[in-house]
Amino acid sequence: MAVPGRLTVLYDSGCPLCGMFRGWLERQPMLVPLDLVPAESAEARYRFPTLDHARTMEEITVVGDDGSIWTGAHAWVMCLWATAPYRDLSERLARPNGLRVARGAALTAAGLRHLISAREEVDDGYPDRCAGAC
Repeated sequence: MAVPGRLTVLYDSGCPLCGMFRGWLERQPMLVPLDLVPAESAEARYRFPTLDHARTMEEITVVGDDGSIWTGAHAWVMCLWATAPYRDLSERLARPNGLRVARGAALTAAGLRHLISAREEVDDGYPDRCAGAC
């Protein structure tokens, strides 16, 4: 199996959770270079014309320079794999038992993303913390 030398992470730039994850990735020392590309961008459609771009807006997608594609829990694990501090963790999470944990974390993140995106201003005297960014 070939090991990718570079990864592209397609993320929803309008999602606060995705934005936090992007910022976290940018601060990590990397073993494999990452290109962080908004999934809804013309660049994403140009670079990956055969991808289901509607799906990339629903879940994180990672594309290797070798043509490999990962989504969901596998994509989260690949993002960790690219980082120096979390490579060992990613290799544990890539195993069947670990992947169940990664899948649970990915589903939790997706649920939080959905809640953040669907959030409407509540008449509780506090402004909507999302401020229309979701």
